[in-house]
Amino acid sequence: MQDLARDRLIFALDVPEPKEADGWVGRLAPWFGMFKVGLELFTAGGPDVVRRVVDRAHAGVFLDLKLHDIPTTVERAARAASRLGIRMLTVHVGGGRPMVEAAVQGAGAEVCVLGVTRLTSSAASTGGVVELARVARESGCGGVVCAGTEARAVREAVGPETVIVCPGVRPAGTERGDQVRIVTPAEALRAGASHLVVGRPVRDANDPESVARQILEEATKALAPS
Repeated sequence: MQDLARDRLIFALDVPEPKEADGWVGRLAPWFGMFKVGLELFTAGGPDVVRRVVDRAHAGVFLDLKLHDIPTTVERAARAASRLGIRMLTVHVGGGRPMVEAAVQGAGAEVCVLGVTRLTSSAASTGGVVELARVARESGCGGVVCAGTEARAVREAVGPETVIVCPGVRPAGTERGDQVRIVTPAEALRAGASHLVVGRPVRDANDPESVARQILEEATKALAPS
């Protein structure tokens, strides 16, 4: 059960330098089965930083670029991203169905395209998020990104097979930061989340490994048969 929980945990490499990312991958690979490369790190290190994470961690990479452009450009960007060995890639559902479909076409069958509904730093109605999740699924996305507080409603709308990735997850007792809609790991998993993205609570801790271990234990208990 712990291996299953580890595969569901994603550490956010929200750092400015590839060397710093290397350090975090080396430290946290025992507790996280996937690592998120977002705009900051990708801008600093480019495609090479993605390859480095794949090679060092022997784990999946969640490339969180939130593609949003004309469909042709998005399709080509998704195709280029798919050659890096990533497992997941994000696209903004708000860009419209043709754009999202282009991302899915470009990424190919080996990459799970995730439709971003609303950023967890902004307030949003659950109804609006659910509707965007439906658009993502109908456009061919393998999953969606939504806040943990919306996971249950989204799960009911998109069914059991769709991947649901929830950022803004915070262990109990940690600071909210700039995330408005947050939940604990156990709450998100029990609500229907497939994968959880954790960053600052681990990165800013005095003992990151201890917090990572705590999160993995909490996720393992949440996934255990009742």
